[in-house]
Amino acid sequence: MSNERQASSLYTHIDVSSNPGVNSGHADFLQSDALIIHLLRELLEGQRRQNQLLEEMTQSFNAAQRQRATELGQWRDSNPLLAQRCREAAEALSGVQTEFLRNLTDEVRENSDGMLEGEFLLNEFVDRFGPRLAHLNGVLQVLSQLGAQPASTPNNAR
Repeated sequence: MSNERQASSLYTHIDVSSNPGVNSGHADFLQSDALIIHLLRELLEGQRRQNQLLEEMTQSFNAAQRQRATELGQWRDSNPLLAQRCREAAEALSGVQTEFLRNLTDEVRENSDGMLEGEFLLNEFVDRFGPRLAHLNGVLQVLSQLGAQPASTPNNAR
């Protein structure tokens, strides 16, 4: 008899709904379905709006990129000798960058343990190589863009 009481206490029903006087049967099930459908529709509308905004952003970025490419092309057409010199300088500076990166990686390989153990070596490394690397990359990027072949612009490819 004691086993029957324990078994029956395991199968009790507790109503935790906000409206305990209402039978939580089929009507609640339909209400929850309607709520889920409503929420899914709101999610779908939100996704549609996000897609629309992404399309607008893409169009804006593409327009700015086309404008920049057009301006670079016009500059190259107006300054063909300077564009050629920029191309040559970019090629030469690329070799300098390669050597700089070789020195940088050698430094990391030789001092990696010290950089991990303390901040002094890491800070010294960043101070020594960071600004030069950033400036070198910036100059190289500008020279590469100004000296790029005109056929590589989007306007000429169309």
